[in-house]
This record gives sequence, structure tokens and C-alpha cells, in this order.
Amino acid sequence: MPQQAVDDLIDLLDLEPIEVNIFRGVSPDVKQQRVFGGQVAGQALVAAARTVDQQSSSVHSLHAYFLRPGDPSVPLLYQVDRIRDGRSFTTRRVVAVQHGRAIFNLSASFHIHEEGFDHQLPFPDGIPAAETLPDFQTRWAPWKDQMGDWYHRPRPIDTRPVDWCPPDRSEPQPPRQRVWIRADGVLPDDPVLHTCVLTYASDMTLLDTTMLAHGGASLEDRVQMASLDHAMWFHRPFRADEWLLYDQDSPSTSGARGLARGLIWTADGRLAVSVVQEGLIRPIHDP
Repeated sequence: MPQQAVDDLIDLLDLEPIEVNIFRGVSPDVKQQRVFGGQVAGQALVAAARTVDQQSSSVHSLHAYFLRPGDPSVPLLYQVDRIRDGRSFTTRRVVAVQHGRAIFNLSASFHIHEEGFDHQLPFPDGIPAAETLPDFQTRWAPWKDQMGDWYHRPRPIDTRPVDWCPPDRSEPQPPRQRVWIRADGVLPDDPVLHTCVLTYASDMTLLDTTMLAHGGASLEDRVQMASLDHAMWFHRPFRADEWLLYDQDSPSTSGARGLARGLIWTADGRLAVSVVQEGLIRPIHDP
């Protein structure tokens, strides 16, 4: 079953070309109220990469804005603008459109491989191996009745929190969480696909980090949360079907917005990706 969920994710990211620089994507679950932000970001990056010579260059950064909620019941059109084709850097702008309106835009920069200086921060201390931590089904088993179908649905991304905060917690926690993540199955060797799968996964837990300092699950009923923007920088090669440590923190929440940062490490200690996201965290007050 996990491999089937991963294969479904690969299909989700395999956009249909319908015209020069125009691609079409779909959503897997029309029962959702809106399209998952990681899906739109991953599909948009696929659209950008389809217009770049992938043999000579790879994506090194992306910057995206979520403009409107996506409608999962209709396809998404991705329009690619070939901003620049340089000798070292290539730039693409992608706009996702539904119902005649832009719902998302992404700028992505691609860079040919070059040799240069190299340093990184040290890998975090005291991190248990992913295999020693419970998987999703085991961790959430005490709450499966409350979760209903959400508990049993296939999940293409295996997530195993190092810093576990149960959903019925009531006390504020430090605004930091470390989570092991990987595609729960085998991916093809295409580096672009691994980058797009990780882009999809990077939106799954990051904004939640901003709420750790503000109490427990009861907040879910009185807070409106949505991603506003998302930025990633890709430093070193990785495989998205091998364990990656997502070390996340939130330096600030204010003005109905929260900022979260993440560093994504390979299991052997290489810093692969940096991530920053700001999201809407709007209190919902009773009338």
C-alpha cells in the first residue's frame, strides 16, 4: 500500500502538456475544501523544470506565493514564463490558474553545476534514528476513532516526529520540532522528481511549528491557518525516498502571521535544503 501511495504521488506530479509552456494538473482528493499547498508548489516546479535543460542544470531556489485557495474539483493550469536563459543561471516564472484567476505563482532559478567553497552548520545532536520512532499509524492509534477516514488514508510521505506533541496537549511548547520524512516507497532516479517530491513534503508540517508556543489542539477550532509564501534553497544532492531530518523552528508570530524556518538534512549529516515559510494565523473570535 505505501508504494501505491508513492506511485500515485508520482502520477500527481506528472503534468499533462497541453500547449507550449502550458501544463495541466489535477488534485487527488476532491473531498478536500482546498488544494494542498505542497501539491501546487510541487506541480509548479515540475512545470518549470519541463522547460529547462535538466541535463546541464538543476533547481537551486524557489520562491512562491499562495494567492487564493485552490479548488480540488477542477484541473489546475500552469503557465510558464521563460524569464531568462543564461550561461550559468536559468529563471522561470509559473502561474497556476483556476476559474480564470491566478491562485499561485512561483519563481524558480536553475544553476549549472560548479565547484566552489563549501561549509555547513553541524548536524543536530541527540537525534534518534528514524527507524526507532513510531510510524504514523502507531503514533496516532489512540486517536484513530476521532480521526475517522483520515487515519486510514494512504500516505505517500512517511513522517516520524522526534519531538512528539500529542494532539490533546494543553501547555505551550518551545516553537521547534524535528521530523524525519521520506517518500514511503521507491522513487525513480530522476533528480527533478526527488526535488519536486520534497517540495510537496516540505509544506506538511512547517506552519504547524508556529502554533507550538500557543497551546494545544483546542486552537484548531479557533484559528484560521493558511500558507502565504514558501521559499526553498537546494544546497546538496539528496534522495526523497531516503530519510531526511526536517529541523523546524518559528522565530516569530505577530499580526495574524507566523514565520517558520526549516533545515533539511540527509541521514549522513549533509545539509540538503533550507526552507522558510510565512503563514496566516488568524484568531477566530466568538460573536
